[in-house]
Amino acid sequence: MSIKLGVPSKGRLMDKTFDWFRARGVVLGRAGSDREYAGKVEGIEGVELVLLSAGEIPRELTEGRIHLGVTGTDLVREKLGHWEQRVEEMAELGFGNADLIIAVPQAWVDVDCLDDLDAVAAAFRREHGFRLRIATKYHRLVREFLKENGVADYQLVDSQGATEGTVKNETAEAVADITTTGETLRANHLKILSDGLMLKSQATLFRSRAAAMADEERATLAALVARLGLD
Repeated sequence: MSIKLGVPSKGRLMDKTFDWFRARGVVLGRAGSDREYAGKVEGIEGVELVLLSAGEIPRELTEGRIHLGVTGTDLVREKLGHWEQRVEEMAELGFGNADLIIAVPQAWVDVDCLDDLDAVAAAFRREHGFRLRIATKYHRLVREFLKENGVADYQLVDSQGATEGTVKNETAEAVADITTTGETLRANHLKILSDGLMLKSQATLFRSRAAAMADEERATLAALVARLGLD
């Protein structure tokens, strides 16, 4: 048996994760070509690398199929209800930073904050007969945030593509999405509400609370935690 470590399978997140572990004496890599999803681990015994999409890692953690996983804070909190009961944050890794925000058209000069958005949403429904649409991939987080801040009379519409383009395409009136620099928002004539920051996300190492471990796996985990300087 071994400790299974889930890591994003491609792109900058994978490369930065490999760099983070390598800097702490644990070398991760693909076992074969770039098209293969088998991984290898050097520098510590008893750890198996599992390459997955970042979006799959929260599910695999909560199902107990992997012991550890690197993914974004935003994905864990969106995909896992009561996430603290399912996973434990082991370490923030310092990359993959992004803000989950709410943005509205720049042309809405009188809309600067969530209270303004609530007022506009109520007026929009009276005028158009349907609720103001907010395009997002983050339904759980957005719904909870808006409820906490007293915003009503809206509907969430699912966006799996370029969320920022939905306002221009007239499939939504506002957006809730992640951003790093805000450049794409500005290019699409959108502005972030002054109190519209929902979450500051980054790549994080999580531990599953559901994964079964025998004494051997517990010892391996303790050795890995010590090697990474997390104890």
